[in-house]
Amino acid sequence: MLKLTPVERSALRAEAHALKPIVLIGEAGLTEAVMKEIDLGLDSHGLIKVRVFGDDREARIEMYERISAELEAAPVQHIGKLLVLYRPKKEAEKARAAKSGKGMRMVTIVKPSASGTKKPSVSKVMLKGNERVTEGGTIKRAKKRQTSQKKSLG
Repeated sequence: MLKLTPVERSALRAEAHALKPIVLIGEAGLTEAVMKEIDLGLDSHGLIKVRVFGDDREARIEMYERISAELEAAPVQHIGKLLVLYRPKKEAEKARAAKSGKGMRMVTIVKPSASGTKKPSVSKVMLKGNERVTEGGTIKRAKKRQTSQKKSLG
């Protein structure tokens, strides 16, 4: 079972607040198909909510612990009939994204106000692979690498 620090757990609870349950556990309970669906949800989303339709609190707690143990997920929150689980996404997906080095990425730019008394302006921007954000908050493209004149003549 994955362990989380209280700060990580709090951040994940806040992030999970807006999520809707993607897996529903009915009266049949925690079947093999339900476990497989939870596993797929954790692989693709990382943080998921599961709704349990049942009034037995002890059964929900047991399901929560069993899911966490068998799928190596961190229990984030159990509130009422909702279970919140977290497992980092597959490493293969991260490695593939890092290896390509291309594509778009979301960056948040925070610029302080000119007078210093007003709220800073916050904007979210999509950057391409060859762009970066300067200290002043402007977007710059990487310059093309200069080639040697001697090598091109030879």
